Amino acid sequence: MEEPQHRIRAAHSQSTVTVYQAYSPEIGLPAARDGRFPAVWKRDRMTWIKPSFLWMMYRCGWATKEGQETVLAVEIDRDGFEWALRHACLSSYTHGVHPDRAAWQRQLKRAPARVQWDPERDLHLRPLPYRSLQLGLSGEAVRRYADEWTVAIRDMTPLAHEIHALVSGGDLDSAARLLPEERAYTVGDELLAHLRG
Repeated sequence: MEEPQHRIRAAHSQSTVTVYQAYSPEIGLPAARDGRFPAVWKRDRMTWIKPSFLWMMYRCGWATKEGQETVLAVEIDRDGFEWALRHACLSSYTHGVHPDRAAWQRQLKRAPARVQWDPERDLHLRPLPYRSLQLGLSGEAVRRYADEWTVAIRDMTPLAHEIHALVSGGDLDSAARLLPEERAYTVGDELLAHLRG
């Protein structure tokens, strides 16, 4: 079956959605240990969460880029995730979605969340022809994410390294079997209508 151009793909349960972030060990290790973000984690800046594990691997270079050596799986409440989508704005102006560029800029300034649709990645981190969600949180959304929505935080760095080693060694089947199981996250059209880039 052909993938739609824009689809949220995520590991999820009836009550939670898993998103990924990469941090320096100074932030990532205490977060995984305590199940919450440490005091050094900045609440006053935008934080981007990614439901796609392979897109996170592309972004952090399999947990090798400076400041991104610790990959976290953050399990968040579905209601919170959907609140962020409902209150989000596309991060770039899109003709047909926004009345005009000025209206988009006003909406972007007010929105506590923003959405980008970036090419999904394969095991070699090459772009695929369809896109996956990135969700940027700021202001009220960051505080809710840290204090209300986060259910659990796990360190995925050893898994990232293991999968990367298998890919580097040419064993793509074994690497694929270790990937987190991401499937279509079904939401009503009204939740995404304003976010189709």
